[in-house]
Amino acid sequence: MAHAQLLVSYGQGFVAPERRQHRSSMSVQIPDAPLLQAKGGCAVISDSVTRNTMAKQAGDLSVRGFLADYFSTPDHWDVKTSATRVLSALNSWCYSQSQNVHEGSFVSSVSALIFRHRQAHLFHMGDTLVFRLRGAEFEQMSRDHVTDIGGYRYPSRALGLDGSIDIDYTQLPLKQGDIFLFTTQAVRGTLLPSDYVRLIRQDASDLDAACERLANEAKTRAQERGYGGDQFCFQLVRIDELPEEASDHPGQVYGDLPIPPELASGERLDGFEVIQVLSRTAQSRVYRVRDTHTQRTMVMKAPSPELSLRNAYLEHFLMQQWVVERVNSPFVVRVVEPSRPRRYLYYLMENVEGETLRQWATRHPQATLIQRLEIANQLGKAVQALHHREVLHQQVSPDNVLIDVHGKLVLTDFSACHVREVDGHRHSGELLRQVGLSEHTAPEYALGDSVGRRSDQYSFASTTYWLITGQMPYVLTPDRLRGHTDLEALSYRSARVANPEVSPALDDALRRALDPQRGLRFRRMSEFLHALRVPLGRPRERDWQEARSDSRRFWQGVAGILLLLLVLSWLLR
Repeated sequence: MAHAQLLVSYGQGFVAPERRQHRSSMSVQIPDAPLLQAKGGCAVISDSVTRNTMAKQAGDLSVRGFLADYFSTPDHWDVKTSATRVLSALNSWCYSQSQNVHEGSFVSSVSALIFRHRQAHLFHMGDTLVFRLRGAEFEQMSRDHVTDIGGYRYPSRALGLDGSIDIDYTQLPLKQGDIFLFTTQAVRGTLLPSDYVRLIRQDASDLDAACERLANEAKTRAQERGYGGDQFCFQLVRIDELPEEASDHPGQVYGDLPIPPELASGERLDGFEVIQVLSRTAQSRVYRVRDTHTQRTMVMKAPSPELSLRNAYLEHFLMQQWVVERVNSPFVVRVVEPSRPRRYLYYLMENVEGETLRQWATRHPQATLIQRLEIANQLGKAVQALHHREVLHQQVSPDNVLIDVHGKLVLTDFSACHVREVDGHRHSGELLRQVGLSEHTAPEYALGDSVGRRSDQYSFASTTYWLITGQMPYVLTPDRLRGHTDLEALSYRSARVANPEVSPALDDALRRALDPQRGLRFRRMSEFLHALRVPLGRPRERDWQEARSDSRRFWQGVAGILLLLLVLSWLLR
């Protein structure tokens, strides 16, 4: 019988005066199924240069950061996409942090080997070393990126060394019994290939003991040659069992789950009874369902039945689920884990009893400016939560958010959401143009220009403008643009004309967030949100007048009492 999953063993060994003083870091993470099947297992090693005062912090950060972020990437991303995006984001963070420290840096060499199915994927930059022992053959898998400066060898590539990143990527077929060795440049000049093979094969059943033998032998050889032997580390990973041979057909990517058939009220699927059909579009179906076992009401979203073979949309559908699962905000709907195994492709969300923002505005025409701004701030926090996960919503509008019975806003629709490229490129907006533009869509979508977080800022500002005025900021809405020359027709209409309660400062903030030119809007969403929150903390003009009137009456009363006391003092003389 073929094995269903990959089985891996590993061991580690250090030589250092104190573990906390080591400038290298390493780790192996083998998750449980089904994450092991989706993302595989991972072994990482990092090492910083000798003269870096922050070497330990840099090494630990690169290893922990990579493992945490890699296993949090969407399940439908392949290994190369996931690892390179994580390394690119980690590189940008390390490089920016290094600019803010006076001594040392967050620069380190990194080698990461990911084992998935019957393949290994090596990502490497710098001078860390990865070898493979297959039978009696001992071969270096990584390539040294080093340069000589003043007699010292420094990495010519490394994590955090530059704002851009160049990663060596190698895909290796696995065989049962393969052993991979991870170590650092410090071992150069101590052990020969024959030494590695002998010391590992001496007792390969105990990989921790094999690493200790390597470390002790390297230390002894180094001391014999008259140089320091106190910074050695070794990590061994052995492939014990491989999963069965399988082709990468699309069904595997999506867990071999079929798309649900068309459902109507009263019908059941996987123990869920359809209470109401909430939405039917060309791409998806949304149902309000009840779990027949727990009687809990939830919302089920599934791909449209006629899109069974359109795997590009299925990939986007799974990305929607990933967004709901990873974004943690009280203003973004939460995913619900099914209590039973799924037999069809769908995901469940908590049921929000409420109405759309458009319906709420229609039912509450007398709502104050403060009440409307409170709702706008909740929507802004929801969009911010997506941006923190590098997700663009792309379709913020009054019809895509709900107000529950307690007046809290919840963002529930992710039909056009997109994960931003971490290497600086921006999505073209093609997905949104397929789904359909709205009057709140930023102009760059209609014109086919690059988009980003400020595009969501525009849609959010447009929705806020509509919420407090009942109108649109431009006579010609962006969804009607036909070319760049039409941008001249976008003349901002002051919100104060439709709602005199809007202060000049708030109007100016709306005007800037709604600028047709993306680069002229607020640089960060937080700046715009701050401008919206300022009116919430200011007393209204009437309150100021009442406070001044009360103060005047108080001091008039004090003055009257003092005058009376003065007159009495004269009469009693």
